[in-house]
Amino acid sequence: MQLFRHPEDRLPVLLFAGVFALDLAVIATATTWWAPMLWFAAMAIPKGWICSWNHHHQHRPTFKHWLPNRLLDIVFGFQTGVTSHTWFLHHVVGHHVNYLDQDKDESRWRRDDGTTMGEVEYGLLTAISAYPRAWAVGAKYPRARRTFLRMGILQAALLGALMLTNFWNALWVFAFPMMLSLYLTAWATYFHHADLDTDDGMEASYNILHPLYNLATGNLGYHTAHHLQHGLHWSELPRLHRELQHRIPRDLYRLPGIPFVWFGSEAKIELDEAELDAEQSAA
Repeated sequence: MQLFRHPEDRLPVLLFAGVFALDLAVIATATTWWAPMLWFAAMAIPKGWICSWNHHHQHRPTFKHWLPNRLLDIVFGFQTGVTSHTWFLHHVVGHHVNYLDQDKDESRWRRDDGTTMGEVEYGLLTAISAYPRAWAVGAKYPRARRTFLRMGILQAALLGALMLTNFWNALWVFAFPMMLSLYLTAWATYFHHADLDTDDGMEASYNILHPLYNLATGNLGYHTAHHLQHGLHWSELPRLHRELQHRIPRDLYRLPGIPFVWFGSEAKIELDEAELDAEQSAA
């Protein structure tokens, strides 16, 4: 029986499961006050990358059956601070529906007075409001909201049990990383859309072509393609981007942040830019 919808997900899921197993091992075995803090620091950025894969999973569930999907939701919830169906409600049937309208967008970057939020302001506000906004969207999707509520209660109960078992270790291995990863998820979204006030989907997202960034995030850099076909599996986004890239304005391509920008991006970006310019000229 085929378990995965797409075989490309096998290795990523194995990696996420390995990180989760290491998390549990640190909780169970760390005996010094500094060991879980060190683990928190070492895994802060990798768990930020895992947030992208949780995003993909809530767009298009990884498994064909509900039980492994809910188990993966629990793993992702501990790693990213985003529990089952939170991003489905807030992001898939919220932000993706409303991202061209800053009066409705669940991830809106514009203040009520029409000015653009700063990145820290946006990240904090979006992270703090994520669960209330997901609940509000759920009024239109009662079945998804029931799953969101039940799984949220289960996630909180599991975290509570771990903290009762070893409060200090669970605080640094799960609780603090969950809060940080939720913020980092919101913060990253700012760089995909901020200041792009338009009703044209081809002009509403920034794109990142850096290969290491897209390897770590499951091709999230092909963001215009993702928004135009948000149900498309992450492995298909480069193909769709190649079909669309001549229609994407030149100024909507940007370099990634740290640490990817440190690793030989310039030659690759320049190559892609030259190809892009040629295609746009031909069009």
